[in-house]
Amino acid sequence: MMAVSNSEWQDANQRYLVARLASVRWALAGHAARASNTVENEQSADDSETDVDALVQEAARALPAPSALDSLCGAFALSPFERDVVLLCAGTELDSTFAPLCAAAQGHARAFPTFSLALAALPGAHWSALAPTSALRHWRLIETGAGDTLTTSQLRLDERVLHYLTGVSYVDARLNGLIELVAAPPLLPPSQADVAERIAHLWSRSRNDAEGWPLVVLAGERDGTRAVAAQACAALDRQLRVLHAGDIPAAAAEREALARLWERESVLSGNALLLDDDGESGNSRAALSFMDSVSGPLLVTSRDPLRRVWTRHVVRMEVPKPSAAEQHSLWQDALGPLSARLNGELDSVTSQFSFGLDGIRAASAQALDGSQDADEAIGARLWEACRVSARSRLDDLAQRIDAVAGWNDLVLPDSQLQILKEIAAQVHQRAKVYGTWGFAAKGSRGLGIGVLFAGASGTGKTMAAEVLANELRLDLYRIDLSQVVSKYIGETEKNLRRVFDAAEDGGAVLLFDEADALFGKRSDVKDSHDRYANIEISYLLQRMEAYRGLAILTTNLKSVLDSAFLRRLRFVVQFPFPDAGQRAEIWRRIFPERTPLDHIDADKLARLNVAGGNIRNIALQAAFLAAAANEPVRMAHLLRAARGEYAKLEKPLTEAESRDWI
Repeated sequence: MMAVSNSEWQDANQRYLVARLASVRWALAGHAARASNTVENEQSADDSETDVDALVQEAARALPAPSALDSLCGAFALSPFERDVVLLCAGTELDSTFAPLCAAAQGHARAFPTFSLALAALPGAHWSALAPTSALRHWRLIETGAGDTLTTSQLRLDERVLHYLTGVSYVDARLNGLIELVAAPPLLPPSQADVAERIAHLWSRSRNDAEGWPLVVLAGERDGTRAVAAQACAALDRQLRVLHAGDIPAAAAEREALARLWERESVLSGNALLLDDDGESGNSRAALSFMDSVSGPLLVTSRDPLRRVWTRHVVRMEVPKPSAAEQHSLWQDALGPLSARLNGELDSVTSQFSFGLDGIRAASAQALDGSQDADEAIGARLWEACRVSARSRLDDLAQRIDAVAGWNDLVLPDSQLQILKEIAAQVHQRAKVYGTWGFAAKGSRGLGIGVLFAGASGTGKTMAAEVLANELRLDLYRIDLSQVVSKYIGETEKNLRRVFDAAEDGGAVLLFDEADALFGKRSDVKDSHDRYANIEISYLLQRMEAYRGLAILTTNLKSVLDSAFLRRLRFVVQFPFPDAGQRAEIWRRIFPERTPLDHIDADKLARLNVAGGNIRNIALQAAFLAAAANEPVRMAHLLRAARGEYAKLEKPLTEAESRDWI
């Protein structure tokens, strides 16, 4: 059928529908005449038969494309009698003369269509049209009302079908809120366009086969799979609608009704369906049953294999993320002339952020808002837009830490500082080494930068992660491994996968705290607990090795980690307990420049045998004490604060540590 906006087709379709209604009205009038034994009416009806047939033939010749009625009959394989039942029900809605004729034909008892009336009045009647498996009832084209018997119950044409016959196209209102329209993208990167082309070719080749439409399972990122699916549908002149797997009813009857409703809608509107697996419900019994039972063009997004013995043909396709070169081209297209002003900043953005088409468009739109700014400001705006865009998926899974610490805030031995700067340099230069110099072509394993920070609590591990995130202009997320680890088999890996998948787009710095909760000397498998613990550790290290960003593990006890696991990490940084000289330096840097100080002696304070984290607590507590007294921070305030911190640590403040403070 041509588009409903084509006025020529609309007019011709209307004339054809009116002619077909006249044919059914003629049959109904003849039966009413016979029922009332009115010879004159019956003779008049007989005389009009030739005129009605000529009217139908003339209207059919004027159609520039198949009518809505003929398309409906062809799509659902309706017999001539079933077609006339549809017209009988449509006539009562569209033609005021039908109701009186129905009443006259049924002894003025029922002014509405019934199966009894259809069987008696319409030519070619057959009882099978009444069966629940018939096209009329299976596809819910006809609705039966309440009545004593099936044959005397009122028949009504489904509203969606009625409007379809008149050329009015819309999605069934009962699907509103369940499905959403996905428009085809204006362009796709070549790697994804190839997948879309393969889907379109598969469907166009096999849709007329006896097995019907193959189920296409797409694995990949959501925006990529949606864009590919929409493009494949557009190639076949279809629109794509999305249904979330979690919205499929668990009750079998409701699920069956939804399946039939969608199948009918797919036929009427030429839509295809994408079942969006949210990662939790795609392999549920209800979702799998729906996938296997619904006919027509169906796609499913699923990272995991679908666990079911299928009655339909299933084809799985991988939707790749755009390559670095493709992303660079997409950025240039989205930014337009602005891309030429970014110089090397666009290369840095492409290297750090792995976005699909939707993410690139969103970030580019924000950068274009400041297109009148200086080039440096535009580059910074684009980078920040990318950071913000990448946060949406990770904010619900981990704690974002505002990275404000810089290199001057970090007090460590030179060897540790040098390692941290090497880590930052490797993140900065990975695009050149992996891409330009070709290391990535040798294999993807081990390209991630996995780091272990080991040291007692308060020695600066989290601050070092902040410094690196600040240096790299990236977000820092803290993941508490003690909360991720689950006693249920497979749950720990699922939790870790969600974190890494969410972080992949932005390459954020991931700080896995409390690694002791997962790691241990478990290379010797003594029981099932050890075996599954090894699987969890191996999975974490595998994801760290493949992660395109920086992943940091922290532990207070390096000794509990097995050496086999340590070898799979790129860097291991030992954070020592600070000596007196380092503690004095921490004290000199701990107070902000605007804090009023009065005769603070860093060398005396360095006698406190505590780590940097405790030093910060003491300094902060002393600042509050001084502020409450409306005084600058003095050694007396620090002494009170030190006593309180030592009480928390459950150890005494010795005379040697606090001598001559006041």
